[in-house]
Amino acid sequence: MCQNCKKPYYITTAIAYTSGKPHIGNTYEIVLADSIARYKREQGFDVVFQTGTDEHGQKIELKAEEAGVTPKEFVDGVAGEIRRIWDLMNTSYDKFIRTTDDYHEKQVQKIFKKLYDQGDIYKGYYEGLYCTPCESFWTPSQVVDGKCPDCGRPVQPAREEAYFFKMSKYADRLIAHINEHPEFIQPVARKNEMMNNFLLPGLQDLCVSRTSFKWGIPVDFDPKHVTYVWLDALTNYITGLGYDCDGESSEKFKKYWPADLHLIGKDIIRFHTIYWPIFLMALGLPLPKQVFGHPWLLQGDGKMSKSKGNVIYADTLVDFFGVDAVRYFVLHEMPFDNDGVITWELMVERMNSDLANILGNLVNRTISMTNKYFGGIVSSTGVTEAVDDDLKAVVLEAVKKADEKMNQLRVADAITEIFGIFRRSNKYIDETAPWTLAKDEAKKDRLSEVLYNLTEAITIGASLLASFMPETSEKILKQLNTEKRALAEMDGFGKYPSGNRVTEKPEILFARLDVKEIMEKVEAIQAAQKAEAQAQAAGGAETASEEAEETVVDVEAKPEITYDDFAKLQFQVGEIISCEAVPKSKKLLCSQVKIGSQVRQILSGIKAWYSPEEMVGKKVMVVTNLKPAKLAGMVSEGMILCAEDADGNLSLMIPEKKEIPAGSEIC
Repeated sequence: MCQNCKKPYYITTAIAYTSGKPHIGNTYEIVLADSIARYKREQGFDVVFQTGTDEHGQKIELKAEEAGVTPKEFVDGVAGEIRRIWDLMNTSYDKFIRTTDDYHEKQVQKIFKKLYDQGDIYKGYYEGLYCTPCESFWTPSQVVDGKCPDCGRPVQPAREEAYFFKMSKYADRLIAHINEHPEFIQPVARKNEMMNNFLLPGLQDLCVSRTSFKWGIPVDFDPKHVTYVWLDALTNYITGLGYDCDGESSEKFKKYWPADLHLIGKDIIRFHTIYWPIFLMALGLPLPKQVFGHPWLLQGDGKMSKSKGNVIYADTLVDFFGVDAVRYFVLHEMPFDNDGVITWELMVERMNSDLANILGNLVNRTISMTNKYFGGIVSSTGVTEAVDDDLKAVVLEAVKKADEKMNQLRVADAITEIFGIFRRSNKYIDETAPWTLAKDEAKKDRLSEVLYNLTEAITIGASLLASFMPETSEKILKQLNTEKRALAEMDGFGKYPSGNRVTEKPEILFARLDVKEIMEKVEAIQAAQKAEAQAQAAGGAETASEEAEETVVDVEAKPEITYDDFAKLQFQVGEIISCEAVPKSKKLLCSQVKIGSQVRQILSGIKAWYSPEEMVGKKVMVVTNLKPAKLAGMVSEGMILCAEDADGNLSLMIPEKKEIPAGSEIC
C-alpha cells in the first residue's frame, strides 16, 4: 500500500465573486487547484476539492438593480456561468458551494451569534472611508491619495451602526503561529508582507456587519444588520464540509478539517492569513495548514477592458485551441511567485512548438514507425546501447523532480520536467535514427528496442501529464494501448508490456496553427467587444442626456479660505510626454510631464481609469509647487488634477484649447 493511501487532503479555491463572467485570469486559479488536486489523488491521498461562489454584498445589490432583476436572480445566472466555465475546463471539484445555500446561511448566523455571545463581537459605529468595489472599510492612514490601497479606486466617507470583531484579542497568538509554522503562508514574500504591514503594526477591530444595504445574511438577533462579506465568505471552507456551530459537525468535517491548502489570489491573502485564522481561533478550530497566494495572469498589452477589445475568456480560448492546450498554457506560463503574461501570439507559439511539435509529433512518429516496421507490435529485445541509459536516466529523474516540484506547489516547474521527457525522447530519435536501422535486417532487434524505449518513455510522460492535461494523457495512452501508470509504479523503466500492439492510425493530438489566421479572427472578436462597449456607452450617454437636469454632485464644503491662501498654489498646463505603470503599485501611473522648459515626474493614482498609452500626449492641469513626495519608492514632483463624480470615477482636467503651450499658468 502506498504511504499516502487514505490520508485526507482538503484543497479549496477562493470562491468566485458573482459580479460577472470570469476572464482567463480568474479561471487560472481553478485550473491550478485542479492540477494539484489530481496530482494528490495520484499520490494516493483521499482528496476533497472545493470551489464555489461568493454571492452577497452591496456591489451585487447594485448590479442586480441595474439589470432589473432581484439579487438572487442575478447571482443565479452568474453562478451558473461560473460553474459552466469550471466544467468546461475539466476541473474535478468535489463540492461547489454557494454562499446563498441555505445550510451555509444558517451556519453563518449561528457563528455570528456565538462570537457575539462570547464577547468577540460588539456593536458600535463605523466612521471611516469605504471602498464599494472591494467592500472594505479603511482608516485615513490606510488610504493612499484618497484611494483604496487594494484596488486604487476612490473611497467615500461612511458612518453607520455596525458590529465589530475584536481582532487584537488574537493578534499575538496568530503572530506566534506564523513564526512557529513557516510553511503556513506561501510564498515567503507574502508572509513577510502580512507580518510587517499588518500584524506587527497592530490590528484594528474589523467591521463584520452592515446596515446600508440588504443583500446579505441577516444577523438574526438584530435583523437590520446583514453579515459583512468576509465573515460570510470565508466560513464557506468549513460550512461546505458540514461544520455545525452547535457541535453537531459532520463526520466529513471531522475527517478533512483543517484544510491542507487554501489556494487564493495574492490580492486577498490578507483576508485568508489574518481575518480567517482569527475567526477560527475564536471558534476553537485548528488553522489551515497552508495558504498559497498565487500570482496573477496578466494580459500582455495592458489591463483587460471591453472598450479596448482585449478581454480574454476561457471559452473563447477553448474554441481556438482546445481545453488541454489552454490548461497547459495557463499552468506552464505562470511562475511560482511572479505574475505571468498571456497573449494570443504566445498561445499560438506554445501550441505549435510545445504541443504540436515536441509532444504531438513525438507520439505520431513513434506510433507510425512501430506500425511501419513491426506491424504495430512493441517488443523489448534487450539489444541496448549506452544512449539508452541516458534516456532512461532522464525519464526517471524527471519523475522524481516533477514529484518534488508538485510537493512545493511549483506546478509550472513540474510541467517543465515532464516535457523534458518528451524533449529527450525526440533527441533520442535523432541519436538512434530508426529509419537508418530499418535498412539493415541485422539491426532489426536494435530497432525494436529503440521503439520500445520510446513507447515506455512516452507512457511515463503521458501518465505524469494526466494531472495537467487529462484528456491529452488519456488519448496518448489509448493510442499506445496501455493504462495510465500509477505514480508509485514509475520507480523503474521497462514496464510497458512487451508484445503489446499500438493503434493502427495515430490521432493528431495538436494541429499547427497559422498565427496570421488566428490574429485575423481575434481582431474580429476584439472589434465586436469594442462595438458592444460603444453601444453600452451610447446607451448610457442617451440616458445621461435625458437625466441631465437631475444629475448633480454635491460635495461636503471645506472651510473658507482667503485669496491669499489660494494664491499660494501654482497651477500650470503640463504635457505628458511619457507614462508607465509603477511596478510596485496596483493603482499608480508614473508620468513624465513637460512644464515649460522642465520635465517633472508625477505619480497619479489613476491606473483604474487610464492606461499609460492613453495618457501620452495629453495636456493636463498640474499643481506645480507641491513639496515632492515619495510614493511606492518613487519621487512625485507635483499633482495632476482630476474631477471625480458621485460614483468615484475620475476624469483628467484638460484645457479647452489643445494648442495652449505646456507651462502656461492657470489663473
